[in-house]
Amino acid sequence: MSLTVSSISFRNYRNLAALELCPSAGVTVLVGPNAVGKTNTVEALQYVTSGQSFRRPSPSELIAPDAVEASVAARLEGDGRVIDVEMRVTPQSRKFLRNGKPCRGADLTGTLLSVLFCPDDLSLVKGSASRRRGELDAFGAQANVGYRKVLSNYTRSVEQRNRLLKDGCDDALLDAWDESVALGGATLLHHRLNLFRRLSGIVSEVYAEVASGESLSCTYVPSVEGAEAGMGRDDLRDLMLSQMRDRRADDVRRAQTLVGPHRDDVVFAIDGRDARSFGSQGQQRSVALAWKMAEVRLCEDLLGERPLLLLDDVMSELDASRRSCVTRFVEGGIQTIITTTNLSYFDDELLSSVKVVPYGAES
Repeated sequence: MSLTVSSISFRNYRNLAALELCPSAGVTVLVGPNAVGKTNTVEALQYVTSGQSFRRPSPSELIAPDAVEASVAARLEGDGRVIDVEMRVTPQSRKFLRNGKPCRGADLTGTLLSVLFCPDDLSLVKGSASRRRGELDAFGAQANVGYRKVLSNYTRSVEQRNRLLKDGCDDALLDAWDESVALGGATLLHHRLNLFRRLSGIVSEVYAEVASGESLSCTYVPSVEGAEAGMGRDDLRDLMLSQMRDRRADDVRRAQTLVGPHRDDVVFAIDGRDARSFGSQGQQRSVALAWKMAEVRLCEDLLGERPLLLLDDVMSELDASRRSCVTRFVEGGIQTIITTTNLSYFDDELLSSVKVVPYGAES
């Protein structure tokens, strides 16, 4: 049995002054008009499972207007385990506790993975390359405890090198930073390529279920030419370092680092045609849906546990066939929190088997 959220309580968290929610171990539907706290609940669940929020707010934004602090506390249960997780917020900071002991937000990674699907995710195909990289990295940071640190270190090293390029520096100093950036980039790229190799195959399988009769291919496009899954970190570092030095004049002229995993992309093709250029809106949304469902399946493969699935107001953005696909998927025994403004998006059979929690202004 996987861990599930058995309860979550709020105190002065955004517009949730005082609320306790006890989700079902299966599907819980939060229903109510806009601006009553449904998405805030989803955000809080993401915080206590991953240590971060898809909204990237400042701490002060998490506190109710008339309050000086806020808190969210959740209990996770399963396999004979009970884990209490809490986030305490002041205008200057977020502090996390696990079973009463202070911890970093990053330390929550791996306790209970969560997969969030919100309307912004539907732009996965047609959005920017950074959107696709970010999706892969956000999942990797939860699935692998070292991934987030590798990503953070690499991002900082690229930012520092870019500052040096902008301000001007001698070749000797750039040589030293090239070594550092290439090592960090190779480490991140090694993690990313291996994760993508496992995830992309599942995405293609799920897409075939979502869009019967169509085939989807997913290709990772590295800016480091010749990089591919299966290469060792040292080989990737040497490859990246060589290309950074070959392109240094371009880097200096543009004052930015042009080679590395921060410049990579993911390309989707449906029946051999680029989904971004030729895919219909429905096809592009099917790709995003397949990606999220694949993340859930890969969580089970990697950790042997099912994640928490958070579906924030996506049913209104999907047509009937894709809503049906989501319904069949969540009926497979995954703890799922769904927010909606309208129960008519769900069939009567599903509603008879889920926990429906009305949200109103008093929430």
